[in-house]
Amino acid sequence: MIKITFPDASVREYEKGITGLEIAQSISRRLAQDALAVSVNGETWDLTRPIENDSEVNILTWDDAEGKHAYWHSSAHLMAEALQELYPGIKFGIGPAIENGFYYDVDPGEGVSIKEADFPIIEKKMMELIAAKEDIIRKSISKTEAVKMFSERDENYKVELINELEDGTITTYTQGSFTDLCRGPHLPNTSYIKAVKVLSAAGAYWRGDEKRPQLTRLYGITFPKKKLLDEYLVLLEEAKKRDHRKIGKELQLFTFSQTVGSGLPLWLPKGTQLRLRLEDFLKKIQRDFDYDQVITPHIGHKQLYVTSGHYAKYGQDSFKPIQTPEEGEEFLLKPMNCPHHCEIYKTFPHSYKDLPLRLAEFGTVYRYEQSGELHGLTRVRGFTQDDAHIFCTPDQVKDEFLKVVDIIFIIFNALNFKDFEAQISLRDPNNRDKYIGTDENWEKAERAIIEACEEKGLKTKIELGEAAFYGPKLDFMVKDALGRRWQLGTIQVDYNLPERFELEYTGADNQKHRPVMIHRAPFGSMERFVALLIEHTAGKFPLWLAPTQAVVLPVSEKFNDYAYKIAKDLKKLDIRAEVDDRNEKVGRKIRDNELKRIPYLLIVGEKEAENEEVSVRKQGGEVKGTVKISTFAEEVLAEVRDMMNSGRAAE
Repeated sequence: MIKITFPDASVREYEKGITGLEIAQSISRRLAQDALAVSVNGETWDLTRPIENDSEVNILTWDDAEGKHAYWHSSAHLMAEALQELYPGIKFGIGPAIENGFYYDVDPGEGVSIKEADFPIIEKKMMELIAAKEDIIRKSISKTEAVKMFSERDENYKVELINELEDGTITTYTQGSFTDLCRGPHLPNTSYIKAVKVLSAAGAYWRGDEKRPQLTRLYGITFPKKKLLDEYLVLLEEAKKRDHRKIGKELQLFTFSQTVGSGLPLWLPKGTQLRLRLEDFLKKIQRDFDYDQVITPHIGHKQLYVTSGHYAKYGQDSFKPIQTPEEGEEFLLKPMNCPHHCEIYKTFPHSYKDLPLRLAEFGTVYRYEQSGELHGLTRVRGFTQDDAHIFCTPDQVKDEFLKVVDIIFIIFNALNFKDFEAQISLRDPNNRDKYIGTDENWEKAERAIIEACEEKGLKTKIELGEAAFYGPKLDFMVKDALGRRWQLGTIQVDYNLPERFELEYTGADNQKHRPVMIHRAPFGSMERFVALLIEHTAGKFPLWLAPTQAVVLPVSEKFNDYAYKIAKDLKKLDIRAEVDDRNEKVGRKIRDNELKRIPYLLIVGEKEAENEEVSVRKQGGEVKGTVKISTFAEEVLAEVRDMMNSGRAAE
């Protein structure tokens, strides 16, 4: 017999070799129906895999991220099996589960393409395989056997992957006539999948290398109920309407130019206003928290990033070094700001009385991304981080960390981000070669984050393997209006860069000590944050952020002079106003400016001009009535103050 411990700490005894599915059946029929996978000692397993030893077990369902992962991973195999039957000779790359669904990179063969018109045929074949209720069977084989099996099938992409694995046991999964190289876990059989949709097709270079073959990446999604699929497709349509690239063009916020270069956004006047107001908002908060603003150059000597460790870890993601023509020195476009801030710290000697030192910069950095990976503002080659680095003594770490959490909460409250979760990202204990620094420093940094979160009463989840290469971090995952998760706001505790740059301060004991470095970026990057803000609000920005807060609509040309006088008076009060003096009917002007998401429409005619008033209409059609210009201005300024102070109140 073996002892099985459940999440509520209860313990039951079962015969050795029992499976997760059998355990679920022993608890309730409903749980067995809902079960998709099982967590055994923190590792996700197939429901049908025997458990041989005393273990901590959690039955995973659709409500668990790991359950969805197993479901969508199996769905990727299902789609691959359908493709194998429909396209003889097709070759397979990789097919992982992703946050919403799955994809599979495939090589359909020379002259063969998979188009949107083919999606219904693929879906029909997938449904046939679901009806067949094919068992998904896990098998362990040697590396030699795996190479032989996939070589005989002419699966050169799989063979390449296998050859890179360490010698030892390799697992495969088979359903029907389809066998894949895979670690799992998977569903027991194909009938668990109820509703399918092939979403899109795109090109993807093998292993992300532009010099390698271009494959077809097919995206799909599946659900255990058709109703869930229908709801998701509605959400998808709404997401298309909110696409930041579409709204950014409509509202004239930003653009891209192939002449300037792919992945390098150009901020238009209205977008620049929006971005600068976000920067001013954070700068004001940083002044209140005693940050010093700094500016560093857009390039740095290659040796700077060799010292920091960034070149070894991310050199392949940087642009090629720039060589000076005479001296032959090598410089890089700045891939991150932290090494520059370390050098600023080293400029003067520091005492413990000088610390903490908080250096902040809206620093633009550059990283090379494959052209196929670029996506609007969310994936670019040049972006600006709201970066800051806090240099402090070890006993100041927790307090400084909590102050950064306060800053993030102020921002989230001011922008009405109420649905978020905090993730503690630690290193992978089984892959320590990914990280720099000693075990002792890592343990201190990880303990500092965990204790700070506990003291704050912050509900968190822990993710192994998601730490930065120099230190653990706390990431904030925000849900937008459509329920999609975005990673925003990160705080990292770093004992390693101060050592690599030999940073010091003189302690109360008159001895030299190493400071601890806290990296933080509440927005993450200005580009990605604006993209999220656009999609979260559908372009209807909070009043304090809107590039144009009010537009004046004269009912005829006779009142244009009065309209421009109002706009001028409002601008003097720091209210961003424009005039729509087109020779159009006022109804048309209202409709057009509603589409521009301008918060207030001010309609003026003969009566308003005589009484120095405006007829106020709010975005969305709410008619506020006719008021004095001074009254309108006071109300707008008060509304802005309330919004700006909402974060402070929550603090």
